[in-house]
Amino acid sequence: MKSGWAVWITGLPASGKSTIARRLAAALEAMEVTVQVLESDALRTVLTPRPSYSTEEREIFYNAMIHIGFLLSSNGVNVIFDATAHCRRWREKARETFPRFLEVFVDTPLEVCAERDPKGIYRKADRGEAETVPGKQLAYEAPESPEIRVDGASPPEKAVKAVLEAMRSHGFDLPFLA
Repeated sequence: MKSGWAVWITGLPASGKSTIARRLAAALEAMEVTVQVLESDALRTVLTPRPSYSTEEREIFYNAMIHIGFLLSSNGVNVIFDATAHCRRWREKARETFPRFLEVFVDTPLEVCAERDPKGIYRKADRGEAETVPGKQLAYEAPESPEIRVDGASPPEKAVKAVLEAMRSHGFDLPFLA
């Protein structure tokens, strides 16, 4: 059985990661490529149902997320990680774990993310109700050498097209849509 690949979509909270991940998954499924999106918010409800977002908890969470992705990939399932992972070391660990790995940096200005703020985390941070928001109280360590950087303020379709092109140029065996 051929092992799967991994794509990690990272960026500040509300940068557009989830929209791009969902649309990328849909585009791949339209090409009959099996893919599983591992979305951090959804996994948190299972792995840390009452998250504290402490450094220790985040270490455990991201290690578990990478391990779940590895198990899927080892069984031929392609994985899209939809997770901020504000510390570069977590994404680097994933890079070391997966033989075929692509890091996508959704580069969106903090102001744009704060304007979007669908979960209200930036507003909570501004009111002092949240203390560990990447981009506010915590540094977001942007990728130093992502395989691809996309503009989170541009239409998501443009980002998905660019990611698919990057995947192909990095040796991911993908069919073309008719």
